[in-house]
Amino acid sequence: MTAAPAAAYTCSKSFGGYPCCHRQWRHSGHCRFLHGYSRQFTCWFLAQRLDANGFVVDFSGLRPLEAQLAEQFDHTVLVNADDPLLGDWQALHEREALDLRVMANVGMEGSAAWVWERANALLQSREGGRSCCWKVEARENEKNAACFEAIPAWFEAGGGTTSRPAS
Repeated sequence: MTAAPAAAYTCSKSFGGYPCCHRQWRHSGHCRFLHGYSRQFTCWFLAQRLDANGFVVDFSGLRPLEAQLAEQFDHTVLVNADDPLLGDWQALHEREALDLRVMANVGMEGSAAWVWERANALLQSREGGRSCCWKVEARENEKNAACFEAIPAWFEAGGGTTSRPAS
């Protein structure tokens, strides 16, 4: 594990307006029913050195991530891969009654990890390890949110920091 750098830069970008629904089929309460939110995501980025423009991340370069978020979460129905009604959801999707997305975990925690993975895949391919996404907050409404935090291994291997900035 490398030591934390003497200085690091961070920034954040929020994405929102993704109305979708999901259910937590294992939940004994009302969360087992199909229900929806307009999801919002905030991504925090980290770099030890700025790019040629003086940015941690050029926000205009995040359009491919924004397109992935819209494809996954905009007017879609999210179900867990192990949902016992998966066949029914797929049949409704085939009949164009809903736009189905199957995920490992449709909850806000799983959604935050899903966004983190895509943000870092984009940054790794584009930045070559100079910057990374170290935190994603997935918000279902003004009261409830979940976060996923991790420094990608390729960022550490590329001379990045291994300690998370204070949030």
